[in-house]
Parts: sequence; C-alpha cells; structure tokens
Amino acid sequence: MKGKVHVFDHPLIQHKLGMMRDKNTGTKDFRELLDEISMLMVFETTRNLPTEEVNIETPLGWTKTRMLSGMPIGIIPILRAGLGMVDGIQRLIPNAKVGHIGLYRDPDTLQPVEYYCKLPADSEHRYLYVLDPMLATGGSASAAISFIKQRNCTNISLVSIIAAPEGIERVQKEHPDVNIYVAACDEKLNEHGYIVPGLGDAGDRLFGTK
Repeated sequence: MKGKVHVFDHPLIQHKLGMMRDKNTGTKDFRELLDEISMLMVFETTRNLPTEEVNIETPLGWTKTRMLSGMPIGIIPILRAGLGMVDGIQRLIPNAKVGHIGLYRDPDTLQPVEYYCKLPADSEHRYLYVLDPMLATGGSASAAISFIKQRNCTNISLVSIIAAPEGIERVQKEHPDVNIYVAACDEKLNEHGYIVPGLGDAGDRLFGTK
C-alpha cells in the first residue's frame, strides 16, 4: 500500500508550533511544547488503527463498546531530538514499547551515520512510529526506516513536527510504503541542510546545547 503525507492544520498544533519557532522560546518551554504537539498529533496518527466490539459492564449494566485490536504499537525515536516526542505519545499509549536509533549527520556530506540501533524484540509484530522532529534532507529518517525494515518490520510510519519538501520527497522515493505525518511543511533547505524557516536545531533547543 502506498504511503501518504498528512499535514495537520489543527489550530492548537499550529499555535504551539508558532511558539516553538520563536527564537526567544527557552529550553523548558520548547521541551514542553514539543511534548504537547506530539501528544496532539498522536490522535491523528492512530486514527486508522483497527478496533473491535467488546461487551463491558458499567455500574448500571452491560453495553457494547469499541477497543483497540490487532497489533500493538512501538515508538522509535531517532536520537537525540526524537526523545522529546516520546513522553507525549506514551501518555496516551502507555503500553507502547520504545526502541532507539542513533544517527548523526556528517557535516560535510550531510549523510547519516549509524552509531546505535536497539528495537523491541517483537517489533515485526507492531505498528511502528519513527519519531524525528525535523525531516530535513530525509537522510536520517530514510536510513532509520531502512534499519527497521532490515529487522523484518513492515508497518512503519514517520512522525515529524516540521518537514522540508526535499525530505518528504526522499522518504517517499526510498520508502513509498511509509506514511508521513507532519505539523508543517516548510519552504526549503538552506545551503547547510537546515529547514527554512524551520525552528533551528531541534536537539540543541530541546536539550539547551545551542
């Protein structure tokens, strides 16, 4: 099945994203905003999860209701900025298992280099959400998805806050089966491979290392 690109235009997401973009937003507020946006986005990223009808007993009697069915969920943040998206998602999906993929972008070639990959043992039986706040060149995200697929995983989506057209194009070209979820698609990349207008380096702003 061919993947799709979903851009969320919900007013709350856009409002909080605007605050994240502001260069005067400090580390504490930036971290909280990323957490909140991630939690809001999970409503839409999980919209098509299968459910089943079950019978439950309320204090006043029996009723039919719908509960999640099928495969459980796994979330795979790309280190380090992806870590800032985990808590918000886990508050709504506390049973989701968490893996980690460590990549860094070579400053000269802009290509991803792997230094760590640890996935849940049953990842091939889960709906997996790869987390990376910034989808810039698409190199890191595409590489992370490739590493996951090498471990026999097939139900993969990518969740980012801001994307550049170049990053979306690359992921779609290399992984046409993967859905992409973003809060905004910005104008372009600059000569250093950063999203414009973007919000700067998400990892530095998240952890106060700028």
